[in-house]
Amino acid sequence: MKNKNIALGVVVLIIGLSIYYFESGKVKIDENPAQEVVVEEQENEQFQEIVLNKEGYIKDEKIVEQKNDLFKFAPELTGISGYINAPKSLTVGSLRGKVVLVDFWTYTCINCIRTLPYLKNWHDKYADDGLVIIGVHTPEFEFEKEYRNVLDAAEKYQLEYPIVQDNNYATWRAYNNRFWPHKFLIDIDGFIRYDHIGEGKYDETEEVIKALLEERMERYGTELKENDEEVGDVVDIEREKVGTPEIYFGYKFARGNFGNAEGLPPNKTVTYKLPSIAKNNQAYLGGTWKINQDDAELVSDTGRIILGYNSKVVNIVASSELGSIIEIYQDTRDLDEPKKGNDVEIINGTGILKVQDGKLYNVVDYEYGPGLLELIIDGKGFKMNTFTFG
Repeated sequence: MKNKNIALGVVVLIIGLSIYYFESGKVKIDENPAQEVVVEEQENEQFQEIVLNKEGYIKDEKIVEQKNDLFKFAPELTGISGYINAPKSLTVGSLRGKVVLVDFWTYTCINCIRTLPYLKNWHDKYADDGLVIIGVHTPEFEFEKEYRNVLDAAEKYQLEYPIVQDNNYATWRAYNNRFWPHKFLIDIDGFIRYDHIGEGKYDETEEVIKALLEERMERYGTELKENDEEVGDVVDIEREKVGTPEIYFGYKFARGNFGNAEGLPPNKTVTYKLPSIAKNNQAYLGGTWKINQDDAELVSDTGRIILGYNSKVVNIVASSELGSIIEIYQDTRDLDEPKKGNDVEIINGTGILKVQDGKLYNVVDYEYGPGLLELIIDGKGFKMNTFTFG
């Protein structure tokens, strides 16, 4: 047992040292955030309330002192405006003695969505052994700040771990974060031991989870249960075959892959004309649109969007308060059954997408390769945020 303890300690120390340099640049938490916080009540009774560890933390002063010289202490949750699957008393500090995974995400981010099956799997496998996942929902677009929208997303993806709304980016800034998704693993003494940006490295992340839980078990005199439950609903992406980057229509996030000569002038209303030839990986608007911070908003009764892309999956993030109907054409032809995404219906031989709620809509899902996509929009007030691919 002594040799096992020594070996385990070496593994955990190596993991911590490997990220020490990266974590050393993290900013400290602002203890007095300026923004006003309005806490939403959770309405759905099916969600389970997390049990906080108020009295059960076993502290080893010597070990904590050693860690303090090596690792960054985890910032606290701050500026939280809503709680799902969790009481309002949820804090990182209240979970001392647990292993905590803080996951920065937002519900329209396709990269975040593809990580959710792994988070759900880790919650199912390790919650009883002391792992607590906290999904810190930091919105990219204004409509993602709505509590009801986040709650609906939690229900859709069957997320049972705690989720908090970081609408004013207070916790985001405390962790010096810049990315969705971004995972931080915090040990039983409150120190950040590992972090990972983006998708992937799921096996590596799980190995760190297990090592930190083993550290917890050693201190508490228990054993980690064996659990071989497989991850469900995984979407495998061949990234080298995705040739088109994300395309934004709001001026705040514009990346230069917008094709109209008029560009995306902030807060201006522009009548766009489609070109005779569309360049690949460039999006083009037709009709009259107002360019907002988050989106391009259709001002005319009808509008068009054309995109030459190279990918398997095409999604849009969009909304329409009054509802809009979109006809979808692929390579100048009707979008047929094999190519349509999950949110598209085939009506009288034409692909139809109905847009209202602000969310991600799956438009095309076929096979990797080039394609020419045309959206014909009927419904003033349609707001186009972004194209995403996979």
